[in-house]
Amino acid sequence: MMDEQLCAYTSRLQEQERQIQSLSAEVESLQNPVSQEGLSPQLDDLREENTRLKYRLNILKRSLQEERSECSKSMMNINQRLGEIFGEAIRAACPQLDNPPLAVTPNQQAKFGDYQCNSAMALAQMLKAQNQKVNPREIAERIMQNIPDNELIQKTEIAGPGFINIHLKRTFVSKLLTNLLLNGVQPPPLASKKKVVVDFSSPNIAKEMHVGHLRSTIIGDSMCRLFEFLGYEVLRLNHVGDWGTQFGMLIAHLQDKFPNYLTVSPPIEDLQAFYKESKKRFDEDEVFKKRAYQCVVKLQSKEADFMKAWKLICDVSRKEFQKVYVCLDIQIIERGESFYQEMMTAVVQEFEAKGLVEMDEGRKVVFCPGQSIPLTVVKSDGGYTYDTSDLAALRHRIFDERADIIIYVTDSGQSTHFQVVFAAAQMIGWYDPQVTRVEHAGFGVVLGEDKKKFKTRSGDTVRLRDLLDEGLKRSMDKLQDKERDKVLTPEELTRAQRSVAFGCIKYADLSHNRINDYVFSFDKMLDDRGNTAAYLLYALTRIRSIARLANLDEATLKRAAESTDILLDHDKEWKLGKCILRFPEILHKILDDLLLHTLSDYLYELATTFTEFYDTCYCVEKDRQTGEVIKVNMWRMLLCEATAAVMAKGFHILGINPVHRM
Repeated sequence: MMDEQLCAYTSRLQEQERQIQSLSAEVESLQNPVSQEGLSPQLDDLREENTRLKYRLNILKRSLQEERSECSKSMMNINQRLGEIFGEAIRAACPQLDNPPLAVTPNQQAKFGDYQCNSAMALAQMLKAQNQKVNPREIAERIMQNIPDNELIQKTEIAGPGFINIHLKRTFVSKLLTNLLLNGVQPPPLASKKKVVVDFSSPNIAKEMHVGHLRSTIIGDSMCRLFEFLGYEVLRLNHVGDWGTQFGMLIAHLQDKFPNYLTVSPPIEDLQAFYKESKKRFDEDEVFKKRAYQCVVKLQSKEADFMKAWKLICDVSRKEFQKVYVCLDIQIIERGESFYQEMMTAVVQEFEAKGLVEMDEGRKVVFCPGQSIPLTVVKSDGGYTYDTSDLAALRHRIFDERADIIIYVTDSGQSTHFQVVFAAAQMIGWYDPQVTRVEHAGFGVVLGEDKKKFKTRSGDTVRLRDLLDEGLKRSMDKLQDKERDKVLTPEELTRAQRSVAFGCIKYADLSHNRINDYVFSFDKMLDDRGNTAAYLLYALTRIRSIARLANLDEATLKRAAESTDILLDHDKEWKLGKCILRFPEILHKILDDLLLHTLSDYLYELATTFTEFYDTCYCVEKDRQTGEVIKVNMWRMLLCEATAAVMAKGFHILGINPVHRM
């Protein structure tokens, strides 16, 4: 926020100075003293305003320095900081341009520097449009001349048509790494604390959770963890399908199968089978179907016996869902469709009051600008629809929860539905997309290894509990193949089994671009080579074991961080140090596009960069005969520690629980 104010004041100051220069030149060129006197008051006013702006600008700059100093415990987003520096340089170099383009990115080739500013070519095009012919290299030169004093740039140089290569100060990078070790992996400071609602998982009562729910649950949980780590207030909502016509047939079947359900809790162990039985009767028995519809009416009227039956069925489902959430370490608040029932009438009335409802063959529909299909807010029989409940839920999240960001994590097949719901909410004036971020984070389907939709051999949808149990079995087989059962205690082995099984299932999902379909393969996800959780978990365990090898405990490493400069003289040390510090940049990017595979790719890059470093740079030197540790290169041990800290935080955001021994 303060950075934005600084930019605004700087821009105004530059405009004032342009006007002063113009008027001063005009005054000097005029020989007639009368004309000069006529201009003097305007010039004096501008100079006075200019002085005030400079004073305010200096105060803002001091405040910004104080703010940065207070936030010194946080990890710096180097890319963002370079953006601030080059943004100021570009505005000074090209004051005639409004909103000049800014492009600063990590350099892909280390020999050309650490980062690169690629704005000169675009600036040249903008100036050309104003009939100012200027070479991009000249603009790059002007930008470099206007780079303000800063703490992190060692040197800059121009390459090619106008790229500016940026070399960072190694001493400053070393200080950032020391800060990380002393203060932990702290998120960059927030301009303002916003409230985020994430709608994810969303299974249906009386139906088993399947692989589609797995994707929503894993992706949604990781998004929540990211927002929570960055300091947002997060509300995790499970929009469970716990209302609707299917409950009529379930209640009618419950009455027949367990007539004493009001006094004795019915022993429904397999709710999926119970659902299939009731559905079969509903499809084949007209008398049963009629009774099922009567049960729906009585449930919607909230008659006590029917509400109890509904609650019993929901409770059985809830227990099954909870088993999955415990396995996957998911925290979520259930707020099903039933929560919004009382609000739907008011929503329809609000649309009607604004003249936005049309009749269509007995239905009440809402057409939105730019959308080809309408929302059905009331069915021809007077009942409400998913459209109505989703509108009610969105309204509640905007006005009652006062959310700044609302994210729906469901399969991409629902993208059109949410697009129309969001359009309706904007049309009626519930939110401005420039102020409130409302977004559907869609995902592709899970495929089997035959590249077809993931199903059992019998053609049924794969039950999530079965899939998790299979993961546990296979991860134990993998650990036993590696003879980890011979070196770990039974408790450590169980922890490692769960960490590998559930970590691999989560990572296999999160390491793929969520927009695409992905192939589910236990063999690939449990492979300890390549970009898999198994490889990364083993890598982290190995990094942590280096300190044990050197007989260094946590307190010793902490003291070393306070007194030891982290040297970055070797190319592999420098490469690893920079890679560690890119963590905030990665999180900032995900905040914009909600694509979590970027974090997976980064963790894999960090692990492989560490391996290059460790293979080349000795951290611990041993006597070849005795195996005794004869030398510890402490600055390299600290690089190991910083790598492990960032990897562990990355795992936490992905919802993966690493273990210290594997």
